[in-house]
Amino acid sequence: MLNISLHSINNKIRKDKYSVFKKLEEKSISKLLLRLLILIFIIVICSMFLPWTQNIRSKGYVTTLSPLSRPQDIQSLIAGKIENWHVLEGDVVSIGDTIITISESKEEYLDPELLKRTQNQINAKNSAANAYQNKTTNLDAQIKAAEQNKSVKLEQNNIKNAQFLLKIKSDSLDLIAAQTKLQNVNNQLQRTQELYTKGIKSLTELENKRLSVRESEAKINLLQNKLQESKNEITNIVANRDAIISEYAQKISKIEADINSTLSQKYTAEGESNKLQSNYNKYKVRTDAYVITSPINGTVTRTLVNGVGEYIKTGQSIATIIPTEFQKAVELYIKPVDVPLLKKEKKVRLQFDGWPAVIFSGWPNNSFGTFGGKVFAIDNDISKNGKYRVLVVEDPDDELWPELVRIGGGANGLLLLNEVKVYYEIWRQLNGFPPDFYQPKEFENTKNKAPIRKIK
Repeated sequence: MLNISLHSINNKIRKDKYSVFKKLEEKSISKLLLRLLILIFIIVICSMFLPWTQNIRSKGYVTTLSPLSRPQDIQSLIAGKIENWHVLEGDVVSIGDTIITISESKEEYLDPELLKRTQNQINAKNSAANAYQNKTTNLDAQIKAAEQNKSVKLEQNNIKNAQFLLKIKSDSLDLIAAQTKLQNVNNQLQRTQELYTKGIKSLTELENKRLSVRESEAKINLLQNKLQESKNEITNIVANRDAIISEYAQKISKIEADINSTLSQKYTAEGESNKLQSNYNKYKVRTDAYVITSPINGTVTRTLVNGVGEYIKTGQSIATIIPTEFQKAVELYIKPVDVPLLKKEKKVRLQFDGWPAVIFSGWPNNSFGTFGGKVFAIDNDISKNGKYRVLVVEDPDDELWPELVRIGGGANGLLLLNEVKVYYEIWRQLNGFPPDFYQPKEFENTKNKAPIRKIK
């Protein structure tokens, strides 16, 4: 008993007569249980030396490798009113297939003859520009004609100048001859005067000599006047040359001013024509935008606007299309502390939502229901959720991913790192240390060597 009473009766009871007391005195732990505990302890200790593959766990989503292969929203280039739907959700479409047709909703584009009228305005402006061009060509011809007339006038002036130079030369010779004759006549008059004084010559002969002198003097005056007139004419010819140059310079300047004015009008017409052509192109593109077509081969998964007669805005999404052919990928989000441990081509084990899996994180090769992958790209910029995005693609050396995996589905990833012992991994986890970062042996052997420089 408990022997807590002051009046104990323990010595008065014969325990050997009752089997209950024998069972109470037996030990509660049997030898079999003790052996089992020892065996479990030995197994646990041995398992501590088993290899363990360190890994980084992360969650992500199924996506596509190329941005062109991801689900795309079809948007309307212009605002308008829905006239007709040509597809249903789930329909497979090809590039150029009509998805929806809309009609115009803005007042300035409601003219049904808008393109035709704009084209007529363009033609009119082009005709005006051509007319100005023809006028410019004619004015250029006038400049050439004026230059030719100027050359002719100057040539005539030069010929006339040469003629008067010859005349001046001839008159100068005549004047010299007349002066010589006057000198001779004066000599003859002087001798006749002496002879007349001596009575040898008659008065009539003396008077004839005097008349000859007067005639010679008159002829010299006439020749001097003619020579001066020729010189004056030369001066007029030189002045006329300057007048011709000035006259035609004014004419050519006026024609050039007309050309510049015409070119300005031509360029204005061409500018207005280009502006009208730009408007025409805008109207044409806007008209083509009434029919919205599929930009890719894919499946219509969702229509984002409903009914007929509903108005849509510019840039509003109207439907979502998933491409028919695409390369699947998984985007995983990794903590910043684990990013330095990642490299391209790292092996990854993936478990997709909807595919049952039994995962042994430390023994990935023994996991069931997981699929192989490898790191394709690592973002250099952190995401909004505070983690770095890693793109994982299918590993061609492993089992292919299920075809029924859909874009947007969830995925759990195990990014495989170094292989260590179990006891080390437990110690690392208890201390909160990051996984080991190891480098290939080739790099370890060369990391302390000086870089080799090429000698130029």
